[in-house]
Amino acid sequence: MAKTVKTIGVLTSGGDAPGMNAAIRAVVRTGIAKGMNVKGIMRGYAGLLQEEIVDMKTTSVSEIINRGGTILYTARCVEFTTAEGQKQGADICKKHGIDGIVVIGGDGSFRGAGKLSALGVNTIGLPGTIDLDIACTDYTIGFDTAVNTAMEAIDKVRDTSTSHERCSIIEVMGRHAGYIALWCGMANGAEDILLPERYDGNEQMLINRIIENRKRGKKHHIIINAEGCGHSTSMARRIEAATGIETRATILGHMQRGGTPTCKDRVYASIMGAKAVQLLAEGKSNRVVAYKNGEYVDFDIQEALAMTKDIPEDQFEISKLLTR
Repeated sequence: MAKTVKTIGVLTSGGDAPGMNAAIRAVVRTGIAKGMNVKGIMRGYAGLLQEEIVDMKTTSVSEIINRGGTILYTARCVEFTTAEGQKQGADICKKHGIDGIVVIGGDGSFRGAGKLSALGVNTIGLPGTIDLDIACTDYTIGFDTAVNTAMEAIDKVRDTSTSHERCSIIEVMGRHAGYIALWCGMANGAEDILLPERYDGNEQMLINRIIENRKRGKKHHIIINAEGCGHSTSMARRIEAATGIETRATILGHMQRGGTPTCKDRVYASIMGAKAVQLLAEGKSNRVVAYKNGEYVDFDIQEALAMTKDIPEDQFEISKLLTR
């Protein structure tokens, strides 16, 4: 018999992502509409262990859908990776009458959610990360905003790079995944795109292409470098020494995490938040809400964590064609 969930909690964990507030809003309002009590857990699993738990009303999430970041704040919590910390978290949930939790975050957050589920707290995960690196889903909350933020910044760097006839290496975020770099490389018309999944470290090839393009009359050269490849500043110095062309590195950094969420991030995150509460209302636990092949679906957390993901080969091949 399915467990009846009367009180749910919601937390955001790991790196923040635009659209998290839309997901929080959807969880709170859907839960209340279904007759549940809803509690906000501040600062992720760290806040759970510190019992930073507040009651949420529909007005608690007014005027937040357009805001970046997360109103619940976020933190990483080493203590929650231990069996003792996980049991303490489950005990605190029971102490506060929390039957179910919606966890918004990435793979690490889902591992914690799986542990809570095993300890008797119904738990649903929502994929919240700008990196698009969660294998079970084609969409993650925050990616669309982050990639648009990066695209706009790169357009600006291109303007000044062209004016000074420079080579520019622009480093984008993504942790060990190259999705932001791939999308920006295609959207910004970069001459080279370096992805951790594909780059073999052949810097001489880059140097040769820069020299060849200059001979063909190109006045600038844009290289999009994924965070997982890194070393943009030292790479710029080596390229300038080898080519004689002024080369600058720009690391966009955490600006990609902030800003007003796009329409897509607001709508998709809202639907995912509502779906999470629906699963809890059905007595489900240990599930991840995903967007796969144009549909909202859910997977077992352990099944989702076991999945692997790679850059789509057709997209990578197209990007190479377009950088010629």
